Amino acid sequence: MTKYIKDFILVDRQQVTTACHLLKLRPEDGIMPAMLPGQFVQVEVKHSKSTFLRRPISINFVDTADNTLWLLVRCAGEGTTALVESAVGDKMNLVLPLGNGFNATPGGNRLLIGGGVGVAPLLYLGKQLRDSGTDVTFLLGARSDADLAMIEEFEKYGTVCISTEDGTRGEKGFVTMHTMMNKRFDLIQCCGPMPMMKAVARKAKETGTPCEVSLENLMACGIGACLCCVEDTTDSGNVCVCKEGPVFNINRLKW
Repeated sequence: MTKYIKDFILVDRQQVTTACHLLKLRPEDGIMPAMLPGQFVQVEVKHSKSTFLRRPISINFVDTADNTLWLLVRCAGEGTTALVESAVGDKMNLVLPLGNGFNATPGGNRLLIGGGVGVAPLLYLGKQLRDSGTDVTFLLGARSDADLAMIEEFEKYGTVCISTEDGTRGEKGFVTMHTMMNKRFDLIQCCGPMPMMKAVARKAKETGTPCEVSLENLMACGIGACLCCVEDTTDSGNVCVCKEGPVFNINRLKW
């Protein structure tokens, strides 16, 4: 896909959990590039004197009716904090779309599993699958009810099941302990903390269920030049997650 360096205007900013903000951006020239679920963008951080590298952010959603790109950003340091503190009307420069996306081929039934801010790419994926007639179930996990983001949006595109570690909403425990994991699916697609994804991958292998995961390795350039995000694979040795991923079939990973 064609890559762009484009200016966007921040048109809306919402705090959706204690740590996460939803940023809605509109292309300054009015032309939204084509993007796939699971791809990401690299955002320039303009309001931090000590942040020199762009920040990789998953594509949360593309609202074609409103011509806006949604980014769900968790405050994890000075760079991301500067991003979420941007004012409506600010100009933000993005490199996009980067990486390869999830398998969005229609048909069958899918289980989309997300943990924490890892739920972000699953919303756009869920919409595309639902629009193509695919049966979608979301399994979303967090530490507590206060850490769950955008549940109402996910409910528009499929059945939503929830796990919280403290039991404040949904079933108590990790997502891999949820009763939905006992149901048969044609494909599991997952994004979240590494321990969670590895646990999901083990469950998928035990049941013989195909599974994709979206890796969140540290990234600096987003184009495979800096080698920060290298992952050792079973078929190609060390590869750059930003170029060959971030989405991988679990059979390619040495987990």
